[in-house]
Amino acid sequence: MEQIKNEKLTISVAPMGAELQSIRDAKGKEYLWDGDEQYWNRHSPILFPIVCGLWKDTCRISGREYHMGRHGFARDTEFTLINKTDSRITFALHESEETLKLYPYRFNLAVTYRLDGNKVHVIWHVENTDDKEIFFQIGGHPAFLVPGARKGEEVKGRLQFDNVAPERLYGNVGGCIVEGYHKVETEGGLWHFTENSFADDAVIFDRSQLKRISLLNGEGHPEVTVDFKSPAVGIWNPTGKHAPFVCIEPWYGIHDRVEYAGEFKDKYLMNSLQPGASFMSEYTITIGE
Repeated sequence: MEQIKNEKLTISVAPMGAELQSIRDAKGKEYLWDGDEQYWNRHSPILFPIVCGLWKDTCRISGREYHMGRHGFARDTEFTLINKTDSRITFALHESEETLKLYPYRFNLAVTYRLDGNKVHVIWHVENTDDKEIFFQIGGHPAFLVPGARKGEEVKGRLQFDNVAPERLYGNVGGCIVEGYHKVETEGGLWHFTENSFADDAVIFDRSQLKRISLLNGEGHPEVTVDFKSPAVGIWNPTGKHAPFVCIEPWYGIHDRVEYAGEFKDKYLMNSLQPGASFMSEYTITIGE
């Protein structure tokens, strides 16, 4: 486990999956879920080279079928620490014999966490080291403790959106998306959620409808704010488990459509890189106001 800190925050990151494990403030208060296996055994996995599910866990690349589980392999693969300073830490992953069996592209994936006051910048850098164009998706999945919620009790909370009338997608058939948009009722962008809000799995917004989501405390002030530029975002809690967290997930990619049988490169919200080219983006976690 690696750790960096400043005067306001301390974060811990594990080499496995380059996964953020903890965000604590100067008083020692924790904001990230602890990964209790009884509820959900992760904290903030990196989703790569797919986000969410493939139809029947299968994709087609250059006429061949490949099989990959939900969210891809990066979250379950050991990364290498390549740089660490007082305020920044970077882990990297590249292709291996095992990944090439699942995803036939050569790549470098670097994940950087940078502290800046009360902010954590999560930076993704994907480089095409292959001799052909590569295709990929990438996303975050941080799980934040809901203020006032406790393990084993029904979860209730409030999120503030920067859009007063967003429309969601459903990804609840075989882990894939069904057609049609559905309005999410808010009070001027304030969304009250319970476990039942996630009975149909994640609440998914695409089309860049949202760029900022704040998790509010009991006084109505932001406990955690996630800012992102990604075209999609998912919000999730494992309904029925009484787990006291909510995930706010910036995505450059999304599930397959139900019964999708096209090429991997033609998936909705797919990213591509020519040989030698690279992709870089980030999202920011702000603790407090």
